[in-house]
Amino acid sequence: MRKLIIQELVSVDGYVAGPDGELDFFESVTDYGQVDRDNLRILANVDTVLLGAATYRMFVQYWPAADETVAKTVNTLPKIVFSATLDAAPWGGWEAARVVRGDAAEEVAALKRLPGQDLMVWGSLSLARSLIRAGLLDELQLRVIPVAIGTGRKLFPDDLHQLDLELAEARPYDSGIVSLHYRPRRPASA
Repeated sequence: MRKLIIQELVSVDGYVAGPDGELDFFESVTDYGQVDRDNLRILANVDTVLLGAATYRMFVQYWPAADETVAKTVNTLPKIVFSATLDAAPWGGWEAARVVRGDAAEEVAALKRLPGQDLMVWGSLSLARSLIRAGLLDELQLRVIPVAIGTGRKLFPDDLHQLDLELAEARPYDSGIVSLHYRPRRPASA
């Protein structure tokens, strides 16, 4: 079965965005080269990127014309945007993303049952929270940026019950970013 991977950039004090959704703390690191090369390795096993509407709007302004190591891969991967407001999700000169309305958890559960490679959520805080809450998370990849921002938006919803995780991989980068990959601990089958 396909895995659902949620990948987030996070401050050392646990925030994925500032209080108003700002992401300027990402700029405290200027070299994402090693992170990008590692993402290419991970994306070799991903065939669909899942985005929320706000992240789609931000990404589509940047990625279709970006000149970065991962840009071609990001641009050519099929994308699904979960939105109650968008009718279409063009992606510059690349293939448009598919827009899905309705329950994201139901759609992702159905996608996980289909043959194919892994599914990746980038950013997309509301989408990530809903999929975590629904128990669909298979791997959590945190890119910890060496900066504390003091306040902001957390990845995990306040109503989340305890989520036990086991460390699958830890990798430091020269930039000071640390990549942490976790898998949820599943109860043993009876």
